[in-house]
Amino acid sequence: MTVSRRQFLKLTASGIGSTSLVALGFSPDRVLADVRTFKLARTSETRNTCPYCSVGCGVILYSLGDRAKNAKSAIVHVEGDPDHPVNRGTLCPKGASLLDFVQSPDRLRHPEYRAPGSDRWERVTWDWALDRIARLVKEDRDRNFTTKNGSGATVNRWTTVGLLAASASSNETGYITHKVWRALGGTAIDNQARV
Repeated sequence: MTVSRRQFLKLTASGIGSTSLVALGFSPDRVLADVRTFKLARTSETRNTCPYCSVGCGVILYSLGDRAKNAKSAIVHVEGDPDHPVNRGTLCPKGASLLDFVQSPDRLRHPEYRAPGSDRWERVTWDWALDRIARLVKEDRDRNFTTKNGSGATVNRWTTVGLLAASASSNETGYITHKVWRALGGTAIDNQARV
C-alpha cells in the first residue's frame, strides 16, 4: 500500500483532531445519542390577535406552565398563525416583537387613575376602576338620553358618548360589543379595523 504525502497529512490531521476531541470529552457516540427536545414540546398553544394595528393579524402564543390553580404561565414564544386568513403566518416587525412587549418590565399591569388637577398617576384596583367607569357611563346616559326627537318620533338614543372598539377583538367579541352599545342607545360606534 502506497500512501502519498497528501493522504498521510490528511490521515494524521484527522487522527489528531479526533483524539483531541475525545480527550476533551467530545465523544461522537455520546453526541449522536443525545436528542434535543423541541423547545415548544411542553407548551400550551393559544391563538390570539395582534394588538398593534388595525390589520388584525393572527398570532400563536406558546406558554409554559401546568395551569394549576395558583401557578402562573409564562409566554415563551410568539409566532404568526399560518391558519389565519389575514396574515397566513407572517408578522410585521412589531408583531414579531410581541414577546418583548409581553415580558417588558415597564409594561402597565394595573389600572391607574389621575385625579383632575393632579400631576401624578396613582394605582387603583380593577373593582374601583370598573365601578367608576360604570357610574360615569350611567350618569351621562341618564342625563343625555333622548327618547323622542323634535317631531315626537321615538328614537331612544344616546349621542354624547362614543365607543371605539379594538381591532384585536374577534368577530364574536365585536358582535357582542356592538349589541351592548346599541342596547344602551349609543349611536356613535367605530372600530379601528373598520371591518
